[in-house]
Amino acid sequence: MHETFNSPRGPEPVGAYPHAKRFGKLLFISGMGPRQRGQRGIPGVTLDEHGAVVAYDIAAQCRAVFENLRWIIEDAGARWEDILDVTTFLTNMKDDFAVYNRLYAEHFSGPGNPNPTRTTVEVTSLPTPIAIELKVIVALP
Repeated sequence: MHETFNSPRGPEPVGAYPHAKRFGKLLFISGMGPRQRGQRGIPGVTLDEHGAVVAYDIAAQCRAVFENLRWIIEDAGARWEDILDVTTFLTNMKDDFAVYNRLYAEHFSGPGNPNPTRTTVEVTSLPTPIAIELKVIVALP
């Protein structure tokens, strides 16, 4: 059996999907971006009057994604340290990977942090005007 899970702190999904699914002792989190619950703006994104991205701050987006994930993980009853696997989608690997990799290391390695397996790929675009999205699998207690 699997169970749908939605966090009261995570951003509202932009489609017909939950924040996560519980299956046995695993939590599969849907692709998570930097949007924040109840807010129209996206951290680190500047749009013009037509909704096109004119500037973005990958560091701000990374921090917002990590915060969203932490809330969902905690609200599901797990801990940040329980992350097993991370799949990352970047829209600009050439310019953003170094910043992402540095911030990732701050959040995912070292004492008290998980050391999950990881895959990072570049994609042409994401469903909203964001530059990063993470898909995560977590071990449940």
